[in-house]
Amino acid sequence: QESTLVAMKPDGVQRQLIGTVIQLFERRGFKLVGMKMLQAPESILAEHYQDLQRNYKSSGPVVAMVRQDQGGGCSTMWSVIGHSDSTEAAPGTIRGDFSIHISRNIIQASDSVEGAQREIQLCFQSSELVNWADGGPPGVRTSSSCSYPWVLRLLLYSPGYRKADLAVTSPLDTEPRRPRV
Repeated sequence: QESTLVAMKPDGVQRQLIGTVIQLFERRGFKLVGMKMLQAPESILAEHYQDLQRNYKSSGPVVAMVRQDQGGGCSTMWSVIGHSDSTEAAPGTIRGDFSIHISRNIIQASDSVEGAQREIQLCFQSSELVNWADGGPPGVRTSSSCSYPWVLRLLLYSPGYRKADLAVTSPLDTEPRRPRV
C-alpha cells in the first residue's frame, strides 16, 4: 500500500469542499489514514512556492490528509485529482469539477513516492496515522489501532457539511445508521 499526502488548499477549505473531496476519494477506494487542519508554516511555503503562491497558500487553513491505496499510489491519486492546469483537467476529476482558476485549483498531492514520504513526515507524526486492517463483512473497514469518531466530529463542525451526509450503511443493514459522536 502506498501513502500519499493530499492537501486541500485555502480556496477548497473556504468553499466548504472538504467533505465532498473526502467522499470522492473514498468512493474510489482510498483509505484515509490521517487528517488535520493547519495553517501552512511560512518556512515550508517559502521553500516551495513563489511569493504570489506563498501569499495565497498562507491566506487560510489547509486540510492535510494522508491517503492510502492498494497500488498505483501517486499516479492513481492524480487520476482522481486531475491536471494541475484546471483548464486541462478532465470532467469527473476534482480539479475538473471544482477549480475556478489555474492558481486556485483547490487541492494538491505528492508527485512521487519519495516526495510523499518527505511531505507526510513534515505534516504528521507516525502516531497520528491510522494503521488500517481489513476485516468484518464486505464493504466494512475496521482499524487495528484506533476508531475514527474524531473524523466524524471534525466533519460535523466543518461549515456546510450536513449531518445527513454522515449516514453510514453496511451491506447487512436495511436502514441507514447514524454514527455516534
